[in-house]
Amino acid sequence: MKRSIRDYLVLLLISGSVIGLDQWTKSLVRASLELGEMWSPWPWLTPYARIVHWYNTGSAFGMFQGLGMVFTVLAFVIAGAIIFYYPRVPREEWGLRLALGLQLGGAMGNLIDRLTIGHVTDFVSVGTFPVFNVADSSITVGVGVLLLSMYLQERAAQKQSAGQVKQEDPADAAVQGDASIEQ
Repeated sequence: MKRSIRDYLVLLLISGSVIGLDQWTKSLVRASLELGEMWSPWPWLTPYARIVHWYNTGSAFGMFQGLGMVFTVLAFVIAGAIIFYYPRVPREEWGLRLALGLQLGGAMGNLIDRLTIGHVTDFVSVGTFPVFNVADSSITVGVGVLLLSMYLQERAAQKQSAGQVKQEDPADAAVQGDASIEQ
């Protein structure tokens, strides 16, 4: 039981940090900018990056507009799956644990918006890319960390299995050594 409590504290720290940052930045944008209003610290930066108060009723990056209820239910399902699965992930697999924490924080950050104001506040606008927020970024980075972690684990497993194949039986090595001396 002690292991689960500690595991959940780590998950809470990661996801809680994401949720806190996400909700704080969204509240700043809602308090400072009217819907559709843009802000940029330097005029030369405006074509490339700016803050824009926007919202969406779809998923991350404005996709699937109007399906807010589907994503609300999906966020609950994802959160439940992460909370159930997280303590079963070995502590050594820190990449997977980090990825799950980031994804949970992002899902919950956007879920809070959906439940409290009926849509998700977006505000980061880069180039012509769809407007997004901290929660969207956290989910995306979490997926990237998950994929990288899985790749590194697979690579380590391949190296370990190749190392086991290359290890020779000491008796075979002695026989080969004797054969090379005779030549």
